[in-house]
Amino acid sequence: MRRRKGPSPGRNQRPAQALPTPATPRPKTPFEREQTTKRRGEISELAFALAAARQGFGISRPYGDSERYDIILDPPRSASADDHTRPRLIRVQVKSSAHLLFGQYHVTVQRKVNGRTVPYTLSEIDFIAAYIIPEDSWFIIPLAHILGQTSLLFRPKKSRRPCPYADYREAWPRLREPDGLEFA
Repeated sequence: MRRRKGPSPGRNQRPAQALPTPATPRPKTPFEREQTTKRRGEISELAFALAAARQGFGISRPYGDSERYDIILDPPRSASADDHTRPRLIRVQVKSSAHLLFGQYHVTVQRKVNGRTVPYTLSEIDFIAAYIIPEDSWFIIPLAHILGQTSLLFRPKKSRRPCPYADYREAWPRLREPDGLEFA
């Protein structure tokens, strides 16, 4: 048997030479970064702020992540409104979904308390804005209409079966005149 010339693999080599050098990870593209739920949520909040601004709303964001709402809306004054009355500020929680689950988009409308899922209350938020990303559709839902629920299912636009939340699709006027909802 012939003996190989040179050092044998793994012997008498420094540890850095014995292991293959890992390729340095390349930075993620903006599209790849968007795939995390946190990033997708941030982008959805920005998209909601832009859409609401186009509808004439004033936009504010809370400082930090401690509040239950993502955006505060200041409704535009109507021409018939008294100059002394200001509409109430509206607290909106923005949610989004990008994937179909059994033919429907699933949106969770809940928060966690000590590891348990808890539905939002009227003392925390006023509206849920659910963004269906592939369809570029907004569902503007008063929390009082879905109180106690922790998840919502939305059918695609092209579905033949009716969506239970079809009345809330692109329902921006509900934010201007919240149809007699009592706010906490």
